[in-house]
Amino acid sequence: MIGPVLDTPLTRLTGVRHPVVQTGMGWVAGPRLVTAVARAGGLGILASATMTLDGLRAAIEEVRSRTDAPFGVNLRADAADAAERARLLIEHGVRVASFALAPSRELIATLKDAGVVVIPSVGARRHAEKVAAWGADAVLVQGGEGGGHTGPVATTLLLPQVLDAVGIPVIAAGGFFDGRGLAAALAYGASGVAMGTRFLLTADSPVPDAVKRVYLGAAETVVTRQVDGIPHRVLRTPLVDGLERSGRIFGLARALRNAARFRRVSGMSWARMARDGLAMRRGRDLTWSQVLMAANTPMLLKAAMVDGRPDLGVMASGQAVAVIDSLPTCEELIDAIVTGAAGVLRALPDRLVRP
Repeated sequence: MIGPVLDTPLTRLTGVRHPVVQTGMGWVAGPRLVTAVARAGGLGILASATMTLDGLRAAIEEVRSRTDAPFGVNLRADAADAAERARLLIEHGVRVASFALAPSRELIATLKDAGVVVIPSVGARRHAEKVAAWGADAVLVQGGEGGGHTGPVATTLLLPQVLDAVGIPVIAAGGFFDGRGLAAALAYGASGVAMGTRFLLTADSPVPDAVKRVYLGAAETVVTRQVDGIPHRVLRTPLVDGLERSGRIFGLARALRNAARFRRVSGMSWARMARDGLAMRRGRDLTWSQVLMAANTPMLLKAAMVDGRPDLGVMASGQAVAVIDSLPTCEELIDAIVTGAAGVLRALPDRLVRP
């Protein structure tokens, strides 16, 4: 179903039908989910941080074989092979490159010169101003309601700050899950919304059904530093409570074990992991203990999202999880969001107070 048309700077910039973005979630946003989102008219984003270079190439080719709709790839700007991955996107004609951290001015220029749309994610006004000055085509603004690594500022406060600061399209993220949210974001001046948890909880998501049921039954999230040393929003589970109670030495020992596991899964050498760690420390101003703890994130997420063991892993989640109670297909979800937003916007004139 095509549904109503909401023509925004985001849809014109990326060539998608609807101003709805599926974020790049590690171990979750693979070819299956991205293809479903792209076919439904949204912007699906492949999560490449947990993929080898060959794995990313295969994932791009798989999506390409299933749809000719535009899609994107999320890249780690601080990865040692970021430039090589950018070339891969260019070679395969990927429409959008998104970043969780600010890419360099040079990397932005390389991608833009090849016709790739560059959309960094930001959590502060100053970050949006920086990447806009460097030539980013749009920014994704994630407020504190979102899942994963988020700042403390709510979307309703952060979004207008960024809209007032930059002259490029702004995508709102953090707390969105239905058509009312899209209508509200458009009313603020955003060009669309991005969602992670809502797309994780769809029939097209590769997350095991047992884990999805845990999400559907969840009522509370918590922001913890015990996963990887920086604020991370996850579901509150017995494992997370245990991590919160664990001491620093135990946490670092666990991180060393997970670093070894991630090296085997990713095929990375210890030298490559050390280079990435150095880049991460510089790019995020982290301590060495925080860099070491970062190895926990991919493996603890994999335990839940891939292996189906929420008792052994963590589940990143936005606060919207508390109001999600269904597992629609991506087509059903995007159609409902766009139709709902159009209905809200059409009804506004009748709701206005007249003197």
